[in-house]
Amino acid sequence: VCPEEESVIMSSFVNSLASLNIKQVENNETFDFQGLRLDWFRLQAYTSVAKTPLILRENVKLAALMNTIVFHTKMLDNLDSLLVETGDLTPFCFYPRLFEKMFLQGTEDSTQLPYLIAFPMVCSHFSSCIHDMCPEEYPVLQKRSIGLCNNFLEEISKQASVCMIELCYEQRKLSEKLLPKYAAQTISKAVNKKRKKPISKKAEPSREKPGTESQRKDRVIDTNMDKYHLTLTEYCMTINHIRELVIFDHIILPSEYLTNQLEARLTRAIMRLTGYNQAMQEIAKPSEVLSGVKAFIGFIHSISHYVNIDVTRICKDVLLQQSQAMDANGEITLTTAYTNWYLESLLRQTSAGIIIHSPAVRAFVTMPVENLQIFNAEEYSDVSELHALAELIGPYGMQHLSEHLMWHITSQVNELKKLVVENMDILAQVKSNLRKPNVMTQFAKRLSSSDNVLKRMTIIGVILNFRSMAQEALRDVLSGHIPFLMGSIQLLSDIISPATDTKDMLAISELTSAAGASCQVDPALVIALSNQKNDISAEEDYRLTTLLMVYVAVSLPSLASDPMSLYNQEHEGHRNNIHCAAKAINEIAAALYTIHKKDVQQHLKEFLVFASLSLLQIGQETDKLLVKNRESIYLILHMLIEDSPFLEMDMLEPSFPYVLLRNAFREVYRPIMMTTG
Repeated sequence: VCPEEESVIMSSFVNSLASLNIKQVENNETFDFQGLRLDWFRLQAYTSVAKTPLILRENVKLAALMNTIVFHTKMLDNLDSLLVETGDLTPFCFYPRLFEKMFLQGTEDSTQLPYLIAFPMVCSHFSSCIHDMCPEEYPVLQKRSIGLCNNFLEEISKQASVCMIELCYEQRKLSEKLLPKYAAQTISKAVNKKRKKPISKKAEPSREKPGTESQRKDRVIDTNMDKYHLTLTEYCMTINHIRELVIFDHIILPSEYLTNQLEARLTRAIMRLTGYNQAMQEIAKPSEVLSGVKAFIGFIHSISHYVNIDVTRICKDVLLQQSQAMDANGEITLTTAYTNWYLESLLRQTSAGIIIHSPAVRAFVTMPVENLQIFNAEEYSDVSELHALAELIGPYGMQHLSEHLMWHITSQVNELKKLVVENMDILAQVKSNLRKPNVMTQFAKRLSSSDNVLKRMTIIGVILNFRSMAQEALRDVLSGHIPFLMGSIQLLSDIISPATDTKDMLAISELTSAAGASCQVDPALVIALSNQKNDISAEEDYRLTTLLMVYVAVSLPSLASDPMSLYNQEHEGHRNNIHCAAKAINEIAAALYTIHKKDVQQHLKEFLVFASLSLLQIGQETDKLLVKNRESIYLILHMLIEDSPFLEMDMLEPSFPYVLLRNAFREVYRPIMMTTG
């Protein structure tokens, strides 16, 4: 039994519905059921109080019937509000899990990809859920709306950027077919065919020629690149649909999400091209990595046809990060990878004598060693590879490489100074007996660790030769990119004269050296050596420097008995890389004497005298084993003068007859002369 109020409302429902007939529709009468719907709301309010006789949840059929009646009445008298109500998606703000599930379903359906932007756009309407009577909901709904929009745009951008990177790899595969190393087989086949030479059964399987991927018999067949392009087009359509979204006073740009995702993934993709394995010391050749990077950048520039993003800025940011020690995510870059590899693999193997520096081919060359297989050093250090390295890491990367090289050099110089301190008294006697060669030689024989001194000078020379090659490659690359600026830098270096102040000279040299230009005094070496922490006075340090040069000069004769000191005519160097010591002597002397503001030329002349007198004493040895490679060691004096901007050949003549150098050249090249003759 219903109370009086409820019974009146129920009776009103029956009367209102019973009075309806078809003629009202045919006569186009205007319906108004707002009173009916208001009565239904009143009934719900009456039945919501405690201890009500009529409980709606126990009368489900009544509630369902009345909701159906309300829906149909709205279709008669208030169709516009019904459309607005049913089309409103803001309630999804209260059902985030369901909303995210629907988004994931859309990403799995390829036909829905162009419309995924609808989900972030719905988030921009969630602000209409706020009511003045519930201000505490504002921060909750704001956080949820922005979070959902952020997640949706992140996922869309992630999938789009993954697709772009996959296309980059496809382009890299195509460009890889054009590498010179794959042309050898084609050339070999052509030569054998011309000579009518039979094809070997053990020949390598023929590779697919470049361009065959474009030949199709049936266009219905889709390649991976076709699928990626179609998917990328659909993702770009959804990102291009709207320029910006306004969510709770926050302006969100969908294109910026794609920019950030693409930049991060492109950075990692470029790093993966190197295949760097620090444990196994494996890395790809710079030229191959450069080819892949060019393919990547070429495709990234074409993305501007798909979506409106600043691809030029992306490429610049990514490549600039590769010239630093760490990228924006704190991961290693091309600069760090190649710096570590050249220091830990190439130069370390060179110091061990497995690799030699060859001035003839302007590269480091791996020498054959029994039961030992390592990489071919010339494939990583020739002119083309160093040019590719300079292109990849740029001037900033080269500066990073130079700083690490200088750190190793300063470590060796510190060790050399310690050896000088151990033999300081003997070296002082040697220096004071310059005009008494026999006495000087006797004191020189009492020096300990002469081999150690020469070995460390050789290591320094190897490092400096590699740096010189890298600097030359950088200069060539920059001359191609910025020829006019390089011309101005060269003019700056030309104004340096002996009268130039040391501070001004170093400032100019530092600028020109950053562009790869050669300098009389290496500013990076001067800075590195001057930054060493010395507990001794400047006068004492200068004395150590002078005695160090004496130590090196009087130790040179000991190389004549080393079988590895034999001069190699093919590579124009010695098997134990002792020819690199000439550059080390010039560079270290110039840097140290510049720090102490002394005359570099005068001290190098003094070094020539000590070295000449020491080497002339080899001729008085009767033991042939001790003078086996005498002529090969004589050539170091010639290399020293040729490499030095402070010395000339006529400065050597008073202390070391040039006829000895001429005879030395004839002797070391005798095997070649006899062969060619």
